[in-house]
Amino acid sequence: MLRKNRFVLILGAVFLLLPTILSLLNFYTDWLFFAETGFSSVFMTTLYSQAGVGVLFGVVLFAAIMSNLLYANSIRFPMTGLFVVGGLNLRMQREEALRLIKPIAMLVTLVLAFFAGNWGAARWEEVLLFTNRVDVGTVDPVLGKDIGFYLFSLPFWEILQGFAGFALIASALLAAALYYVRGGILLDDRGAAIDEKVRRHLAVLVVLLGGVIAAGFYLDSFKLMFANNGIFSGAGYVDVNSRLLTYRVLAFLTPVAGMVLAAGLWKGVWRVALLPPVILVAIYFIGIRIYPGLLQKFKVAPNELALETPYIESNIKFTRFGFDLEKIETVPFDVDRKLSAVDIANNDATIKNIRLWDHAPLLKTYSQLQQIRTYYKFFDVDNDRYLVNGKYTQVMLSPRELSYADLPSKNWINERLIFTHGNGITFGPVSRISKEGLPEFFVKDIPAVSQADIKVTRPEIYFGELSNDYVVVKTKVPEFSYPTESGNINTTYSGKGGIGLDSLLKKALFAARFKTEKLLLSSDITPASRIIFNRNINQRVRTIAPFLMFDGDPYMVVDEKGGLKWIIDAYTHSSRLPYSKPVKGGVNYMRNSVKAVVDAYDGTVSFYISDPNDVLVKAYSRIFPDMFKPMSAMSEYLRTHIRYPHQFLQLQASIFSAYHMTDPKVFYNKENLWQIPVLAEKPMEPYYTIMKLPGEKLEEYILLLPFTPSNRDNLSAWLTARCDGDNYGKIRAYTFPRDRLIYGPKQIDARINQDSYISQQLTLWSQRGSEVIRGSLLVIPIEKSLLYVQPLFLAADKAGLPELKRVIVAFGDEVVMEENLELALQRIFGGRKAVAAAVTDAAPDVKASAGSLAKEAMSIYERAMNQQKQGNWAGYGEELRKLEQVLKQMAK
Repeated sequence: MLRKNRFVLILGAVFLLLPTILSLLNFYTDWLFFAETGFSSVFMTTLYSQAGVGVLFGVVLFAAIMSNLLYANSIRFPMTGLFVVGGLNLRMQREEALRLIKPIAMLVTLVLAFFAGNWGAARWEEVLLFTNRVDVGTVDPVLGKDIGFYLFSLPFWEILQGFAGFALIASALLAAALYYVRGGILLDDRGAAIDEKVRRHLAVLVVLLGGVIAAGFYLDSFKLMFANNGIFSGAGYVDVNSRLLTYRVLAFLTPVAGMVLAAGLWKGVWRVALLPPVILVAIYFIGIRIYPGLLQKFKVAPNELALETPYIESNIKFTRFGFDLEKIETVPFDVDRKLSAVDIANNDATIKNIRLWDHAPLLKTYSQLQQIRTYYKFFDVDNDRYLVNGKYTQVMLSPRELSYADLPSKNWINERLIFTHGNGITFGPVSRISKEGLPEFFVKDIPAVSQADIKVTRPEIYFGELSNDYVVVKTKVPEFSYPTESGNINTTYSGKGGIGLDSLLKKALFAARFKTEKLLLSSDITPASRIIFNRNINQRVRTIAPFLMFDGDPYMVVDEKGGLKWIIDAYTHSSRLPYSKPVKGGVNYMRNSVKAVVDAYDGTVSFYISDPNDVLVKAYSRIFPDMFKPMSAMSEYLRTHIRYPHQFLQLQASIFSAYHMTDPKVFYNKENLWQIPVLAEKPMEPYYTIMKLPGEKLEEYILLLPFTPSNRDNLSAWLTARCDGDNYGKIRAYTFPRDRLIYGPKQIDARINQDSYISQQLTLWSQRGSEVIRGSLLVIPIEKSLLYVQPLFLAADKAGLPELKRVIVAFGDEVVMEENLELALQRIFGGRKAVAAAVTDAAPDVKASAGSLAKEAMSIYERAMNQQKQGNWAGYGEELRKLEQVLKQMAK
């Protein structure tokens, strides 16, 4: 039996230590990673808090259970000789059972303490937020508690209450099991016989458990502030006038009931002992379930608006606070249709920066024109603005990353030592089109060729969105840099990224981490070699700051020195804001309070606070004082490239569509409910553009999204977030008059489909085997009018090269389709000289001189004759119509 006990103990020790051993394999390499990135203090703070909280919870649980077991083991009971286990017909001598139960009880206690420690370690963030809590200065409208209590304190108290309850229940169950084995509890056909000393012990545990349950009821009264009442979030009339009172009564009566139950156990009076729990259960079901339902049905429902108005007001107030909607300025926009060619010319910067290239078609085009080799890949296209040759220009930028899945020869040396990085970017304006319908480039090719004053001097991309596999640099094997006609150019990494493999221990640890013996055996790795991992920028920043939520659309910036840097928007968030409407994941408080910057060459990471008023980032700054920097510490050049995140504005817009109504009656009746327009069964997404906002003197980079009334297609408003300089983060909602029809995107889309000429052309192109891709329909406010622009792309098939062949422009009741934006605007507004002046840079192949008009007329005539010979009468008619427009201009 001794050998069996020893085996059980050894098995338990291995079971407990194995996860620890496995986690220690990654511990040192994680420490090296945090030291490499300069966040060792973050690592140590997290480690100390996890270890401290985990050990505290584990030790407390172990002490609680062991103290009860030691007490239970100290009491002597008459020995009955046999120990019987229920209906299992298992019989053994009680002395033998006692020898077996001690190691088992110890093992079970250790296992429970281990899991309690792991559970507690996972709650390190809640503990640190509690110890570094911050007052918000705003109280909830029902209980008068500062909002900081709900964000920082309530989660901590819930953790303690849950842990205390588990510790007491586990102690009671294990003590009862020990009492049963030792004879303190006897079970037979007549029932259970419990020794007096056992009853007294259990009575003490019942009193403590009653206090813990009472604390749970008290905390439940605060959790009412997150209730869902269907119409709004937060405590309503029924919650405040029924459930809140019931929870407070239960919080008071439960300890009393626990003491009465304990007294009954102490004296062995079972009827007295069982009565209090029955009363509590009855109060709970009546006060929490039955009475609130009756109150809702017979009092609230007939008078819902009158009774719920104060709570709806609170819901509106706190939801607007939770998603930072209070800063949105509502401005009337008295739209008209008086836009002229002169207005177009006066807003030339807006016209030049209308985005004609959609992300998806442009990504395909970039991939086919600029991928260069199969092992390069464009993962995404980013939108930004630059001063290009002195002009404020909106651009599309795509990094050329390395795709390990597409390497021609896959082996460890190729994947880990030779092909280590991507190379360069493709960079061009959003609106320029070549004669072939292809995009123009400011920066292209490998090595980078620049057509503008934007120079890329450090094109290597070791850190990006595509790959997270480790690589080893500074080895004996030269790294592949880029291909040329005569051969490949090699390079050697000269950055400070990565961790030096200067010892056998480091090689062994990384070999174990990445499960490869090659790191130990390779003769190409020298003491100067460095291993680079966590290369995926999203994974990299999440590893350093797991408490932040990161935006799904990082974007690359060419800095002032020609280096490449990633900017990632980060959010603080919580699900603990009273009365705030939750979104996906239960989040009801969110701020874009941090900007993360990652160097694409050496992986350096910096976190900048973009919203110092955010209460959560204040708390995290206290927890990690060396982690965050003020925005003033970011280079002035990089600050000109921060942009308001479109995913966050999309979320804010979805909330603002209802919560722009601040009058409780209007909100309740949904009198002015908005919605985000839906096109092709997909909600429109916010889009960046450069334009002059109403009342402003200069064009600026903004994010724009239109609104339509609920279940209607006309426009009701447009939302804009500003991105430049001191205006960054300011949001305006421009509302349209409600007494007239303003065409919405879906109505314009329908009018495009109903245009006989356009629909005929689309059908004709589709029948020829080409794929017609309709780009995003953009609503462009100019002066007091609205211009609608949609590009059309043609591809030979689904895998073909998308070419921008037509631009559709709608204004008022007119819808036109032309080869470029200049011709479309000319057809609508006339005044070729004014329009051409506005868009000459956007369509440099179009000139306004008489000679060029004559050449253009001759070219159109030749195309018309070709269409006639081919029997394409629709194309022939289109060319004649264009010829008419050019002849009219020549006549002027």
